[in-house]
Amino acid sequence: MVATVVLGAGCSGTPAATPTSSPPSPTSETLPHSGAPKVEHPLPASVLSGDPCQGALTPEQLKQIFGTVPNGTPDATAGLGPNCDWQADAGVSVGYVTQDHQGLSAVYRNSKPQTSVWRELPLIQGFPAVGYIDKAGAASGDICTVSVGVADDLSFDVALTLSQAKKNARADPCEPATRVADMVVTNLRQKAGS
Repeated sequence: MVATVVLGAGCSGTPAATPTSSPPSPTSETLPHSGAPKVEHPLPASVLSGDPCQGALTPEQLKQIFGTVPNGTPDATAGLGPNCDWQADAGVSVGYVTQDHQGLSAVYRNSKPQTSVWRELPLIQGFPAVGYIDKAGAASGDICTVSVGVADDLSFDVALTLSQAKKNARADPCEPATRVADMVVTNLRQKAGS
């Protein structure tokens, strides 16, 4: 039942690599910057250690998302940290942004100007988040990235590609992407013991 609500049926392809930030540059800017909100109750950096294929989403959550439990595939080419892709009737990618140490500030600075849709989302379990569709993906309208700041200098991304059925129904991909991001936050908070 939940899988139908979240993603539906059909196949739409692979989530696009998330261009959340550029390589770090020497800067003395204080975090947060570029309009990004402060993370009031940050999680420790250790929550983004390890392989997201093993800890970002549980088998039960994957079943809720897809209606089945697809295997995660690590993707070393996407983003600025470990990334995992899951494909079934739709696609989900979770990336831990651990290398630039800019958190959501990098998303506000680098990704926001490249978007056709930009939404500052309600806090996800107390953590600031944005949902966006980049200009390159605007034509298809079936891919949304949600970036969540878990500390001022750390974030993670969820890129979700709608199934063909949901795309045909002109569903908003940012809604299910936000629900998946909430699942990831639940797991990161458990890892942190909070």
